[in-house]
Amino acid sequence: MSLKDVAARAGVSFQTASKVLNGRRGVVAEETRERIFAAARELGYVPNAVARSLVTRSTYTVGVVADDLSDWVLAQFVVGAEREARRRGHAVLIGTAHHGGPDAEGYLQLLLERRVDGILAAAPNSLEDDERVAELLRGPIPAVGIHHVPGGGVPVVGSDHRLTGRLAAEHLVELGHRRIATVTGPGARRVVASRLRGYRSVLEDAGLPADRMEEGDWTAAGGYAATCRLLEGDPSVTAIFAHNDLMAAGVLSALHRHGRRVPDDCAVVGCDDMPLAAHLIPPLTTVHLPFYETGERAMSLLLGRIGETGEPARRVLLPVHLVVRESTEGGEEAQWPESRSTSTGRSELSTAASSEGSSNTSAAASTEESSTRARS
Repeated sequence: MSLKDVAARAGVSFQTASKVLNGRRGVVAEETRERIFAAARELGYVPNAVARSLVTRSTYTVGVVADDLSDWVLAQFVVGAEREARRRGHAVLIGTAHHGGPDAEGYLQLLLERRVDGILAAAPNSLEDDERVAELLRGPIPAVGIHHVPGGGVPVVGSDHRLTGRLAAEHLVELGHRRIATVTGPGARRVVASRLRGYRSVLEDAGLPADRMEEGDWTAAGGYAATCRLLEGDPSVTAIFAHNDLMAAGVLSALHRHGRRVPDDCAVVGCDDMPLAAHLIPPLTTVHLPFYETGERAMSLLLGRIGETGEPARRVLLPVHLVVRESTEGGEEAQWPESRSTSTGRSELSTAASSEGSSNTSAAASTEESSTRARS
């Protein structure tokens, strides 16, 4: 079946049927549009994307460069982005760049050769400090990132990770803790530095030391090992902030191994609000980050930039909030100012994001030996 057959069945001109089936809105009445689509369905007509791209000079395809797609957090970014693109009539090419460098450059070049309309960078572990990749992202094809891009010039959608650290620390200080420690992600990551700035500022304002710290690797095993080192060095610790929920699971395991009750002997706060957090023992207090919404917003921003010129790069920060559960509250529902109780019996302290960091924290959907590496 051809486009001419569709036009004849719908009782419209070839040109009108072509415009409607190629996605141009506002050219005909809605009733006529529906008649054309109905005719196409009845005849089994499928538009030729290649022919359409020659006419419109658009492939209606965007590329996504990602880190390890087995990572739960990164998967939420990518799923949110892909669904938004599909909703708006675009296909998505997704590729991984585990090690950055030539691997990432090669995939970006492949996307450019495929004439994608835009590129979404979602590979913080591989790309956030890669200068060569940053140059490619600042090229003629519109690009958006969900993490830092060296040299700027590329819009970024994320969360305020300094605020994330502040929320966790403020909660523990308000509960009366004075011997607070933190288990961080890898020190080279920008998200770690941002969270530490927020965490330290709260403790310093409260006149508390902020040097009780051990580095993890985003995994439960890394959180377990870091907590054992913390307790060996200072068994007086009464609260621990873990930089992601997987490491927080390891923290809980280590505290149990050392005979420490949670939250009676030691409170624990995580970060991410993975689905698993509500089902740990005890359920984990954590900072909720909007991973799916970040991918969705980043893709929306990218599609808005396609075809436009001269739009300045900007940073979009989505809200984060503290979700209080039993790992800090002993099983009783917390009553916080400006909080709201949810149907699951937890309290959420909502806070709008302010002005720092980009969202790209990480966690995989396992609890013990995850190889999670993507964070933002």
